[in-house]
Amino acid sequence: MEIACVGGGPAGLYLSILLKRDDPGHDVTVHERDPEGSTYGWGVTYWRPLLDALHRHDPESARAVEEHSVSWRDGVAHVGGATVRHRGDTGHGIGRHRLLEILAARARSLGVRLAYGDEITGAHPPAADLVVAADGAGSAVRGRHAGAFGTRVRPGRNRYLWLGTTKVFDAFTFAFTETAHGWIWAYGYGYGPAHSTCVVECAPETWTGLGLDRADEGEGLVLLEKLFAGLLDGHPLTTRPRPGGGPLPWQPFRTLTNRTWSHGNLVLLGDAAHTTHYSIGAGTTLALEDAAALAAALRAPRARRARPALSDALARYERERRAALLPVQSAARYSARFYENLPRYLALPPEQMFALLGQRHSPLLPYLPPRLYHRLDRAAGQFAPARALKRRLGRHLARTAQARALARADG
Repeated sequence: MEIACVGGGPAGLYLSILLKRDDPGHDVTVHERDPEGSTYGWGVTYWRPLLDALHRHDPESARAVEEHSVSWRDGVAHVGGATVRHRGDTGHGIGRHRLLEILAARARSLGVRLAYGDEITGAHPPAADLVVAADGAGSAVRGRHAGAFGTRVRPGRNRYLWLGTTKVFDAFTFAFTETAHGWIWAYGYGYGPAHSTCVVECAPETWTGLGLDRADEGEGLVLLEKLFAGLLDGHPLTTRPRPGGGPLPWQPFRTLTNRTWSHGNLVLLGDAAHTTHYSIGAGTTLALEDAAALAAALRAPRARRARPALSDALARYERERRAALLPVQSAARYSARFYENLPRYLALPPEQMFALLGQRHSPLLPYLPPRLYHRLDRAAGQFAPARALKRRLGRHLARTAQARALARADG
């Protein structure tokens, strides 16, 4: 097959690797609009199950990813003047720039053509047997056929901002700061020996009350460094260079869905197909899992020989990934909801607040008073009947919420 991947992010590059591993006869080109070596963002997070899957799919790139990643076990929350630390599962971070370097080098070694500085618009898609839109949430290729895909975008309430810092966090770190205009908080995690990612979020009234909507880049960074001085230990916050400067790029998170993921020989991958709230740290993982699922669907015996078989493969890919995404998307919705209602939980003692922070994916949490939920959760850890009750209530509420969401979508 001749395959064109539009977008040189993790999804497009990893798909190209797996396709060439499966069949060196595939003619695969990755079209990336930006120059090679330029990327946005600082670090990405992932967990051990993804690393295990990468080792199964392509051990060579997996070894390089693992070698250049950092790890942590603890979670730390700074709430006002209190600090709480919990031991959890092992998490990993890697610089986005380094991840793309690794995947691009592996793709080239397998014979993939990488066309940097090659912007593909929806009006002029590449001529290929299969065109893969892996060009992100703002996909120009998908946008040309938005009606056919049934694209919907729902903005969240809070404003957020991705930043970097030279403060190296030894744990996945949360910091919550109260101001005269409400709470503002940050998530921080390391991704290399000298750098960390720092995501800042707040409610819109806090954003405007602090003047962050009007501050230029320098003023905004200085204000945030003051608000999170205890977290940063004197280290600066940095943002990526932007032509013309101007205010910091605050925005609401946009949840993107599509009614279908394929249209003719065009298929969606990663953020072009779906987005999940950044607070669950799953964006890159889901993109790589999408790539593995699409490669597996195309690997089926008849998938290479005829256009009807290609449509079958794309339908199989979509079915499998939609099913796998359901629990992740549910967790993301409840996580976003937790932060949009954060003052509800910050009145708790810090230990209890941090415990509920770890439970923010629960469909039960929004419907119980926080202190009652905390008592139920502790009981569930000790008594089987309480665990069973918590699971039943959670499943019931999750089904009810999903039914309402589907009803709204149909309306």
